[in-house]
Amino acid sequence: MSSAPIEAPIVLASASPRRKCMFEEMGIAIEVIAADIDETPLPNERPVSSAVRLAGEKALRVATQLAAQGRRPFVVGADTVVIVDDEVLGKPASDAEAEHMLSRLSGRTHCVVTGYAVGRHQGEWHADFVRTDVRFHALSAAQITAYAACGEGRDKAGSYAIQGIGAFLVHSLVGDYFNVVGLPISRVVRELQRQGALPSFLHP
Repeated sequence: MSSAPIEAPIVLASASPRRKCMFEEMGIAIEVIAADIDETPLPNERPVSSAVRLAGEKALRVATQLAAQGRRPFVVGADTVVIVDDEVLGKPASDAEAEHMLSRLSGRTHCVVTGYAVGRHQGEWHADFVRTDVRFHALSAAQITAYAACGEGRDKAGSYAIQGIGAFLVHSLVGDYFNVVGLPISRVVRELQRQGALPSFLHP
């Protein structure tokens, strides 16, 4: 029988079910409040800088909203980008666009960067990023078309999900697997522990 979740005043400023699931699988109680911000990159802003900035803005927006309600939970914000040829690949607008993205990634190495921010209203804030290099197998046109058509990557940056069927696309990676899923959970949990939101060790 699994133990009850660890109760902690932590809010995830993201609607991503994958990020929420990571916390839940560790037994960490999490509240989800998606942040409504403009995610347009600033002029001449580098992809990594954009990911860190947006993660911070998401977390700060939610923290400020909750402070107006008299609440000061710890808030986690995150933003994940897929980068190839120094260009960010976002979520595809269509299956045809997904096929184009997957064709660019085929047989090559791209990087996945997640910016994250952890803190609370009028308290300490910590922001950083994690990079993972992902190499794809060389994919046939039929494989690309079939994967795009299955729909798994329609709401994913780069048009694929490494934790799903898209695992077959990946030849290898260097770095944090969970970062590619959408959140470097170990880094985030350790930061929450350092700030006092969680115990120093998570008991099963």
